[in-house]
Amino acid sequence: MKRLSILLLSLLVLISFGCKEENATNIKEITTQEMQSLLKMDQVQLVDVRTSKEFKTGYIEKAQNIDFLSPTFDQDILKLDKEKPVLLYCHSGGRSAKCAKKLEEAGFKKIYDLQGGISRWKHEGLAVSK
Repeated sequence: MKRLSILLLSLLVLISFGCKEENATNIKEITTQEMQSLLKMDQVQLVDVRTSKEFKTGYIEKAQNIDFLSPTFDQDILKLDKEKPVLLYCHSGGRSAKCAKKLEEAGFKKIYDLQGGISRWKHEGLAVSK
């Protein structure tokens, strides 16, 4: 009986630690509709992480371009305000996801990554600036 009690207690301990949320993150993937809502907020930082050549082909209004492939990228993102929300996008979502992880590691609090990038934005007929 004592063995059974120890076994059950051990099992309960493992279950409670196993249920602990391990994927707590400051990164949230968002839809184009969510992006539009967030862009209406004050003090958001919209960042296009594509190359400057890609940026010139069209970007979401008020975006600043910080090229993920630039050798100064790590220093450039640290110029952003860690306390203000950062909205990220790239062409289709790969580079912005990597950037989001770097921002989180650097201590940024609210990071939003546009699902599908500017490709999805354009596909849904949303406006881009040139």
